[in-house]
Amino acid sequence: MTKHTVTITDNKTGKSIECPVHEGTYGPPVIDTKTLYSGLGMFTLDPGFLTTASCRSKITFLDGEKGILLHRGYPIEQLAEHSTYLEVCYLLLYGELPTRRQYEEFEAQVKFRSNVHERVNHMYAGYLYDAHPMSIMVGVMAALSSYYHEALDLNDPADRDLTAKRVIAKMPTLAAQCYKFAIGHPFVYPNNSLGYVENFLNMMFSHPMSTYTPDPVAVRALDVLLILHADHEQNASTSTVRLSGSAEANPFACIAAGMVSLWGRAHGGANEAVIHMLNEIKTPDNIPKFIARAKDKKDTFRLMGFGHRVYKNFDPRSRVIRKVCYDLLERLPNKVDRALFDTALKLEDIALKDEYFIERKLYPNVDFYSGIILKALGIPLSMFTVIFALGRSVGWIAQWLELMEDPDFKIGRPRQLYNGAEKRDYVPFNQRS
Repeated sequence: MTKHTVTITDNKTGKSIECPVHEGTYGPPVIDTKTLYSGLGMFTLDPGFLTTASCRSKITFLDGEKGILLHRGYPIEQLAEHSTYLEVCYLLLYGELPTRRQYEEFEAQVKFRSNVHERVNHMYAGYLYDAHPMSIMVGVMAALSSYYHEALDLNDPADRDLTAKRVIAKMPTLAAQCYKFAIGHPFVYPNNSLGYVENFLNMMFSHPMSTYTPDPVAVRALDVLLILHADHEQNASTSTVRLSGSAEANPFACIAAGMVSLWGRAHGGANEAVIHMLNEIKTPDNIPKFIARAKDKKDTFRLMGFGHRVYKNFDPRSRVIRKVCYDLLERLPNKVDRALFDTALKLEDIALKDEYFIERKLYPNVDFYSGIILKALGIPLSMFTVIFALGRSVGWIAQWLELMEDPDFKIGRPRQLYNGAEKRDYVPFNQRS
């Protein structure tokens, strides 16, 4: 909704333009600067897109100052407590919580597509045994477009919907296959009698020679973790998916591009870094020493899992995941994991009372506890970002679907402030000093 306009004036030329101001359901108003270049011959400069809204979206809203995260209007705390990951998938894709019949139909359609083409299983042989799982995930996801190309008409709503369901259905299978390949175990095919998360854990940890039954508390812990990672507005990986989609790349390639961005240490690798940090700290007695190091500008040590690019308050997901940690570790007592959790709790307690962290609003984020949960579930560090990608895949594909239906759809083309050399003429070799 446009409420008013702002006037932008070039003090050098005296020219002015009126820019409409749009207001969303929540969040700060947005200045529409589409006429800035045609009216004043200028662009905006916003490194890191700190104050730029790249799109209109109805999917996710977050308020970093108040610590609010909503999916289609529903608070993340309520979804984590009452919903399942697959139900959240439906919500993100279609905008409403499903009726029981809608959910059962959606679940059946996802389960039906959980297997991958048998030729995909042969692709893994082309990778080294110790290849990082994310490098495999990126390659295999991009390759799916060559197996399911019959439904890649970007202008066909039915094709887009089918592709979305395929992405959600096949991600657990691909993730489990990456793990099995790394440890030299045979692949375990999907079992459609199991729930979405239970099926994933079965493909990860079952063996042909024995029956595997995951603990219900472990299943629920991972289910909540996937919900908390399902979508997070226009973060780096989601923006990568949208930018790739704006070029009309096929959706499997767009998801693969999102994985590449997520793989970055500053994005999806934070929970792994938290585990490394806690292992380095070792015991709660060592925490004051590491706190001092974190404050020392000359020391490269950083406290991982604190602070967030957007949240300047508690990350609402961290409150949820903290309780999940308690429940899981009480059910699956492991002295090493319990020691890590105790160290994490003590570190959190000390940091929240320290003026240094209070002034800088460095609160624990979701990564602070998610790594402990994954470790307690027996998932190796190298797979942490893969699990993140599994959870985020629905957000990526939902954002891609929204982009495809956007009446303002156009290829993304950021501009720049050029500050290189002025125009100059080519100098032959023999004339260069």
